[in-house]
Amino acid sequence: MLVNRLVPTLGLSAISSVKGLRTFLFFLLSYALLFVVARRQSFRDPTSIFFDAMNAYDPVYSAIRLEQAASFIDAASNAAAPQITRAPRQPHFCLGIATIARKGARYFKDTVGTLLEGLSEEERADIHLILFIAHTDPSQHPAFAEPWLHKLADQVLLYNASEIDINHIRSLETNEAKIAGREKALFDYTYLLKACATVDTPYVIMLEDDLVALDGWYHRTVAALSSAEEQTRETGAANWLYLRLFYTEEFLGWNAEEWLNYLLYSILVVCFVACVLLIFRKLNPYTRSFLPNTIVVILSGVFTPLLIGLFFAAGRVTMLPPSRGVYQMPKFGCCSQAFVFPRSRIPELVELYTSKHIGYVDMLTEEYANARNEIRWAVTPSIVQHVGRKSSKGGDDDDILPPRKVKSKSQLTVAERLWNFGFEMNDAEALRAEHDAAKERAGS
Repeated sequence: MLVNRLVPTLGLSAISSVKGLRTFLFFLLSYALLFVVARRQSFRDPTSIFFDAMNAYDPVYSAIRLEQAASFIDAASNAAAPQITRAPRQPHFCLGIATIARKGARYFKDTVGTLLEGLSEEERADIHLILFIAHTDPSQHPAFAEPWLHKLADQVLLYNASEIDINHIRSLETNEAKIAGREKALFDYTYLLKACATVDTPYVIMLEDDLVALDGWYHRTVAALSSAEEQTRETGAANWLYLRLFYTEEFLGWNAEEWLNYLLYSILVVCFVACVLLIFRKLNPYTRSFLPNTIVVILSGVFTPLLIGLFFAAGRVTMLPPSRGVYQMPKFGCCSQAFVFPRSRIPELVELYTSKHIGYVDMLTEEYANARNEIRWAVTPSIVQHVGRKSSKGGDDDDILPPRKVKSKSQLTVAERLWNFGFEMNDAEALRAEHDAAKERAGS
């Protein structure tokens, strides 16, 4: 009798253990597959432990755009007449770029080329382009002697010695002063802002001289501004401070100050999974053979935390990417590569920068915005890319910083790490088709 009772019990136990083992192996293989997928999908995410610095900084789309820019600049240089379309109406944008010569590196003409290449006559006419050669002796900048500069710019801005202390500016051009760089760069930014203010366009776009603009940047910026204005009205606010056209995902990772929230949510997920499994087993008695208590514990107490860990390891940009479009970015935006300001805000910004005298544009602007609770917009995807590998402040040991492969972000300069990884995933043909469609709509 005892044997007859034990045999069925042992048989059920064996069946249960086999099914439990199968369940365990199934989830183990599933987890391994998810791990591989996460690693492949997150190699460009700087917030992920799978980030691959060796390949993530490859200028995939930027390289295409730079080739297009080079062809455009060459054509402009060889053209007989200036390549400027005059509009019968006031331009919509004043676009200002301040530039200084960098030893062993030239980005300026490529930046201008990517901004102008592909624009329709109507789009170009809607832009008043000011190119500021920020040298007391403009001949020190190689672009000043090149024909494309004067053919493409609406205005080539130089220092007016009758308006400024030119000797003081000259003293800021020494190598020692460049390394600090906080006074002259701020002065130049303010000087260019004031020049754009005199054009009296509704918006002022301020760009650094080492950027790549995507094909179609103009119509995307116009759409982003329209969205920013509409959303500002919906909030009941009177105005907004800026629209950011560039940011790096470097600072969009999991926030250390929110670790308690992450922990609480993780515990809730574990409890939820355990409850679902137990309720499912209770409502479906036939599942008890492959969902014994040990498997429930393993699935909820082991595999669920492992999946949660993989979620965080994959990176915030991968798992919770910013939504496409325009949204507020009051924190973690970096840096001052590309801002659009409403014309109405220029006087107070000029006053701010002038009163501070020394400092970084992005830090001063953010401090001002934080103190006044200003609305700051950003557009996703990023409309421009920062490609500068050599700082305008000087201080780099190498004359030239060529594209290079690195194993870790720590091997990169600060300038090199200012990179929008999503920008390089753009499809050149798709962007050109989108831009052509936008031009057709504008012309109809």
